[in-house]
Amino acid sequence: MGEIDVSSQNLGRLLTDSTGSPARSYQAAFAELADSHRGRPVSVTVTLLRPAADEALFGFTPADLREQAEAIRSGERYVLRIRVT
Repeated sequence: MGEIDVSSQNLGRLLTDSTGSPARSYQAAFAELADSHRGRPVSVTVTLLRPAADEALFGFTPADLREQAEAIRSGERYVLRIRVT
């Protein structure tokens, strides 16, 4: 399980909503990778997660991204605890 602090002003960068916002959320990017990269090496998935995290302006550490990539590889559910500031 990961944890992240997100400003209420930036919450839209994390979560997908129904407003049809043109920007792709990190949640959407993660879901796409979960569908397309299950079983693939963690190193491959991390290189795709990093740009999505950077675009969303999240400070995920390399360990955070490896943990997320491992969840994608194994097909396990990944829980991210979000503190809105």
